[in-house]
Amino acid sequence: MFENLQDKLQRAFKNLRGQGTITEENIGEALREIRLALLESDVNLTVVKSLIDHVREKSLGSQVATALSPTEQVIKIVHDELVEILGKDTARFKFASQPPTVILMAGLQGSGKTTSSGKLAAWLKKGGHRPLLVSVDVYRPAAREQLAIVAKSVGAQIYTGKIAEGESGTPVVERLAKEAFREAKNFGNDVLIVDTAGRLGIDEALMAEMSSLKALLNPSEILFVADAMTGQDAVNSADAFHKQLGITGVILTKMDGDARGGAALSIRNVTGAPVKFLGTGEKPEAFEAFHPDRIVSRIMGMGDIATLLERAEEKLDKGKAEDFAKKALSGDGFTLEDFRDQLRQIKKLGSMQSILKMLPSVGPFQGLSQAAEHVDEGQLTRVEAMINSMTAKERANHELISGSRRRRIANGSGTTVQDVNALLKQYAQMRKMFKGLGQGGGKMQRRLMSQMGQMGGGMNRFGR
Repeated sequence: MFENLQDKLQRAFKNLRGQGTITEENIGEALREIRLALLESDVNLTVVKSLIDHVREKSLGSQVATALSPTEQVIKIVHDELVEILGKDTARFKFASQPPTVILMAGLQGSGKTTSSGKLAAWLKKGGHRPLLVSVDVYRPAAREQLAIVAKSVGAQIYTGKIAEGESGTPVVERLAKEAFREAKNFGNDVLIVDTAGRLGIDEALMAEMSSLKALLNPSEILFVADAMTGQDAVNSADAFHKQLGITGVILTKMDGDARGGAALSIRNVTGAPVKFLGTGEKPEAFEAFHPDRIVSRIMGMGDIATLLERAEEKLDKGKAEDFAKKALSGDGFTLEDFRDQLRQIKKLGSMQSILKMLPSVGPFQGLSQAAEHVDEGQLTRVEAMINSMTAKERANHELISGSRRRRIANGSGTTVQDVNALLKQYAQMRKMFKGLGQGGGKMQRRLMSQMGQMGGGMNRFGR
């Protein structure tokens, strides 16, 4: 997500490095690069023109902080302008004063509306809500069954209702919606998510039905689900829906694919409706609230530590982490079983690629984002398989693992003896470092950081 734009912007900023002051000439060259980067990322032309004009004006104006270098000045101005375009604050989710809160999901066919309905239900459940899902798509074969499968996968309640053979059209849609609203009220569901029908394109019948549902349910939120892969088509569709229905927000799906990011940067400026959520994968948890400042930080190569920390807070077991830290820093150190438990904790945070991409791509972290493209995601699985192939005694005391045992562990885990040797060597180094850290203070901490950097490269050596 946004990697191409990030790389191109970094190249544009690089041209300013070494310049003593900002002039018409050097800022003009940098702005040409920034304009090209934005256009190639499929950002709306009007948005690009406005941003470039503002950056030029502020770069050459008196608002620039004199303590900053030319590169830092432009980076700060571009950062602030991008935040302005996306909306300074995270868009709040609206809830009705009297439950149930109705959320109407709108969008074209194939945009990921049904999957997003389930993900939104899972997100609301984490916040303590009791959502009820209903599909009023009576046109597409198996549409209602698809939502039922999605609801089951996230553990959310669903209202199916009954449709007689041959029943179709807006009257049936309205009946299902009424019944689902009554069901939510009767059974204490404080949110009703209505998955509506889509079309391959915008037509009058679709808009008329959506308008009818809006009048009937008085939704607190009308969320337009857009496929980010379609770029400016997604922006244009959102604009058409907004003019007809007054959408309150946008969910951009497939942001983990080859989406160039232009839709995210254009949609609020064109429609006036903020992006509220991003779909970043197939799994229910691959769904995140849209924080403009964090997204801009990712685009600018500053990482997204806040989201990474939130994910750690949600996924990781604090008790296990504290126990591991105590054992690791003690005289005895940690066992291979403890090491395996920590690997399992790390895997809960998501792929190594997604973790590394949330770190800054500047300063001491420079190169990690690019390295993420070459990370072997199967590495942690192979390490865990090797540890699983050991006996309990071997995991408790690695010195028991002789040559014959190493062959047995390699055969049992589908790896090689060299892989097992590399794992045990890395583990021994880590034990030694942590024990030294427990005894040594600041000097050992610096050594630890240095050696862990070396080990990071070493870990890939026993991955195949």
